[in-house]
Amino acid sequence: MLRPTICAVLLSVAMIVPTFAQQSPPTRIRGTVEKFDDHTLSVKSRDGKSVTITLAPDFTVRAVVAETLNDIKPGDKVGITSVKGPDGTRQAVEIHIFPAALSTVRMGEFPWDLGAGSLMTNAPVAEVSSAPQGRTIKLSLNGKEEVIVVPPGTPIVTYEPGDPALLKPGAAVFVLARKEPNGSLAAASVTAEKNGVRPPM
Repeated sequence: MLRPTICAVLLSVAMIVPTFAQQSPPTRIRGTVEKFDDHTLSVKSRDGKSVTITLAPDFTVRAVVAETLNDIKPGDKVGITSVKGPDGTRQAVEIHIFPAALSTVRMGEFPWDLGAGSLMTNAPVAEVSSAPQGRTIKLSLNGKEEVIVVPPGTPIVTYEPGDPALLKPGAAVFVLARKEPNGSLAAASVTAEKNGVRPPM
């Protein structure tokens, strides 16, 4: 049986994808840590603005771990951000592999914000193979199959339980925050850089 801390982190990984169907969309914050003090996280976002996030009393940190395409097997559940290439095929921008113990990930395809027309596709892997334009991943989603090309150098990561000590100045982070009625931002978890591996989402 998984330890409670690991279970909490794995459940928080599900928040990487949109699960707010009955709520307002989350605010995606990407940037580097400016300061972490108790439960207040200050982030320099990619647009240069400083953002302050209040973390939940029982907030969790998940660390990013680098993987390769060879680590992805049929049956694995992955999340792939992709954009449409010049030839009409979908090209991966980043891939994250959901831990096998996580069974609550919402499968589906959602608009994302890592480029014009980018999509986040969460689905089980049907096949990983080579193709003339590079290696491909075939996903099985709602009874249909979708092929996504994986260009060389595409970031591929998975996650492991992290520690608040990772939230040091300069560390790259990704946070899905909710906007409170007073306009402030709050979050239950943080995805953080570890050993130079940065969140690619």
